[in-house]
Amino acid sequence: MIPRSTLRKLGSFAFLSGVVLLFGVLASSSFAGDASAPIVAAGDFMPGSHGASSRPPATFFSINAVLAKLDRQRGRGPEAIRFAALTPSRVTTDAQVPEKELPEFGKEPFGLFTFRAPEGMLWRKWRGLEADMAKEQTLLERCRATPETCPAHAVQFLRLIEAVKSRSGRAQLDEANRAVNAAVHYLSDFAQHGEADRWSAPLATFATAKGDCEDYAIAKYVALREAGFPQHEMRLVLVRDRAVREDHAVLAARLEGRWQILDNRHSELIEDSDAASFTPLFAINHRGVQLFAAPYAKRGLLGVETEAAPPAAGTGGSGKWTGQDGIKDSPAKTSTLPLLM
Repeated sequence: MIPRSTLRKLGSFAFLSGVVLLFGVLASSSFAGDASAPIVAAGDFMPGSHGASSRPPATFFSINAVLAKLDRQRGRGPEAIRFAALTPSRVTTDAQVPEKELPEFGKEPFGLFTFRAPEGMLWRKWRGLEADMAKEQTLLERCRATPETCPAHAVQFLRLIEAVKSRSGRAQLDEANRAVNAAVHYLSDFAQHGEADRWSAPLATFATAKGDCEDYAIAKYVALREAGFPQHEMRLVLVRDRAVREDHAVLAARLEGRWQILDNRHSELIEDSDAASFTPLFAINHRGVQLFAAPYAKRGLLGVETEAAPPAAGTGGSGKWTGQDGIKDSPAKTSTLPLLM
């Protein structure tokens, strides 16, 4: 007679064998139907969801197996199998990230890039100047219609525009540069207006025949624009001239892909690559005030000059610019363009 304890052990073993056999049958039927079975919705695996009672209580799978199954059902073929990401986005890896190649040169003057400058004093100056130029535009239109009622300085500026308009290409830029330089005598804003920095529209400059570097550049900008030169190809450029340690303003005009500099200090056009002493600060046109990116990127210091050298004193003298204007002005009277931000 078999002891009762032995019967209990045999019964337990038989029960466990049956459970293992049952799971084997269920697993075989589950994998056999993978190729034709519909995709199981996420809710089917949730306890208590509809239809859960008609399915096995648990289904064992891997992420890659599910992705492979989806690929097969979408007609991508048995070889087109996706794999789960092996490196989560938050995990640091020592694999090298390929560097994005950046352009070596920008399309703006001096081969640099520009972006919109923050609101500040320079924006207010430019908007005020735009309003003044719009008023003068009305006067110019009236002068074209009735020349006999036109003021003498407006007639002079219209003649200059016509002379510029009669030229083309480089000759047009050269005419604008020479004509404005000859018509306006250099005089600092402090000497003329009693203030450090004032931007004047062209007719206001021609009314007195006096102005500083910004006034020359503005007059050339308007003359070329009125003569038909594309305004999107022009920039009023504010620079730091390290050769004389002064802030300066010029007009840059792009002709055949090259930027030409129209400077009241020179009768000849200068290509931007030859203006080695200029550190570009701001570019201004109908788009507004733009700040040059990395203005010191391609500009070395001249001779023994140091980057921290103080601004040269200025005079407020009259007549054409000689390179010595502003010598006697105190530093407080010297305009500093970067502070206009």
